[in-house]
Amino acid sequence: MQAKHDIMGQAGMDFLQNPDPNAIIKVWSDIAETDELPVSYFFRTFEEMPLLEQQALSLCRGKVLDVGAGMGSHSLYLQEKKADVTALEISPMACEVMKLRGVQKVLNENFYNLSGEIKYDTVLFLMNGMGIAENIDGFKRFFNQLRLLLAPGGQVLMDSSDLKYLFLEEDGSIFIDLNAHYYGEIIYKMSYRQFKGKKFPWLFIDESSMEFYAKENGFCFHKLLNGKHYDYMGRLEIDNF
Repeated sequence: MQAKHDIMGQAGMDFLQNPDPNAIIKVWSDIAETDELPVSYFFRTFEEMPLLEQQALSLCRGKVLDVGAGMGSHSLYLQEKKADVTALEISPMACEVMKLRGVQKVLNENFYNLSGEIKYDTVLFLMNGMGIAENIDGFKRFFNQLRLLLAPGGQVLMDSSDLKYLFLEEDGSIFIDLNAHYYGEIIYKMSYRQFKGKKFPWLFIDESSMEFYAKENGFCFHKLLNGKHYDYMGRLEIDNF
């Protein structure tokens, strides 16, 4: 990833060196108005995290892979709790930020490039991290990779959101075009100061669809907690029956 396109990493490095509470990442999508994301959000403490994330972290066990670790906030907390955690992140500069923050095991790699030589008891996808499936068609590849990485009896802890609220009409009804692609398939583009990123696909999945596609790919899904705004946290495990 070229530095000029490493929006997250550049923003994180700047914030680490000069913590500006007003620093923002602008997030454009093809489904909603442009949003602003404070860079400080990626440096939050455990106490500042949403309940869904706190609960997921409390359920981690054994050897943990923190996928899309960002600036390392989840990995740092797990380290403090003496967990054996590896922070996986595709952004080179974000990996440097994590090392500077004290994350001990940092792996700068694409999730799909991991060989499976090392097995994990917990694979963690927080902040809608399993969006790396990109779209519904990407689930087969996604679950095959999980099967490769999970140790016997291993678990996946994830959170996601049901984007149906974006389709609410004034009368409270929801209008979704069932002939179009799945409504949780989004195209994003981010910018930070003079840096502009490339467009990339991302997936948000409602809990019923999560259960369906998990089962279709040989996994079982259990919702563990509802969030405050159409979001939830759950566990995925290989279905051995």
